[in-house]
Amino acid sequence: MSRPPLRVLLDGTPLLGARTGIGRYTAALAEELASMSDVDMRAVAFTLRGWRQLRKVLPHGSRARGMPVPARLLRRSWLRVPFPPVELFAGFTDVVHGTNFVLPAAARAAGVLTIHDLAFVDAPEDLPPSDARLPELVRLSARRAAVVLTPTRAVADTVADRLDIPADKIVVTPLGVDPAWFTARPPSEALARRIGLPAAYLLFVGAAGPRKALDWLLKAHEITPDLPPLVLAGPGHVGVPDRVKAVGYLSDVDLRSVVAGASALVLPSRDEGFGLPVLEAMACDVPVVCSDVPALREVSGGHATLVPFGDSEAMGAALTAALDEHLSLGTLAARRAYAAEYTWRRCAELTVSSYRRAAAAS
Repeated sequence: MSRPPLRVLLDGTPLLGARTGIGRYTAALAEELASMSDVDMRAVAFTLRGWRQLRKVLPHGSRARGMPVPARLLRRSWLRVPFPPVELFAGFTDVVHGTNFVLPAAARAAGVLTIHDLAFVDAPEDLPPSDARLPELVRLSARRAAVVLTPTRAVADTVADRLDIPADKIVVTPLGVDPAWFTARPPSEALARRIGLPAAYLLFVGAAGPRKALDWLLKAHEITPDLPPLVLAGPGHVGVPDRVKAVGYLSDVDLRSVVAGASALVLPSRDEGFGLPVLEAMACDVPVVCSDVPALREVSGGHATLVPFGDSEAMGAALTAALDEHLSLGTLAARRAYAAEYTWRRCAELTVSSYRRAAAAS
């Protein structure tokens, strides 16, 4: 006899609003879970207003629930006691999955928590005042969870060390590259005009923030005048200098074209949990230059140019060299094949295996 589907309640809050890395992860995971016959997936949003929008962004047929309480109040309560339990609003479930660092309190459900990185532990001053107690809440969530998921082995090692979590409680679930990246083409003239793209450009993809170390990239770009203009794709980029163009948040379709048309993609982060743009650029034959930090070293797999963090001259030289690269078809094929190893299906299968492990342990 076949076993009944595993009931999973996913924190779908990252699906609301403009999606950056965690939103894209949650969306791709939800799509895969919804296609699995052995999983009964629902999603919940923790927001006073707007949770009903979740119904419009979930895969077809998926059910949405809401906890109509401000997230900051829920987090404040969960720091003291595991109340209110998520089942009170969303119904009984076998597993509740905190997709965004925080594990919702549950009465009976087993907890699975995704920790994408621990940058905020080293630099709590980068957090907005509303998230001042996030490090404390993440530590508590990790202790409560039956299984902790991380996108890379680098993050898993950091979580085990910094949060004092047993290594056998952590499962690495690498992110995936959407197949559409392998057929991406440079932007059309209409798209280039609409967002003001230069004819040739270097590209950074991501939201603004201290962790992304754009000050280092901007300095390297400034002291290397022969480089083409730098384009910043993502929310929050304001007050940019000359030879830098901020194009804001882009749809998935537009983003793929903008990446495919770049002379090189650059990711100067001081810390990363995964660095998905690295693989997406490889999928459409764009050279990659990134900082030499553990997660990017792991994810790039020897197919990107790694630069010592903070070395502006080295960054400028690496970008110049990337522009001069004449890659063989064999090298491009190897990069594409490497990127193709990362699939959202694999991420989901590893995640479901972790759900079953958590449910069995509860």
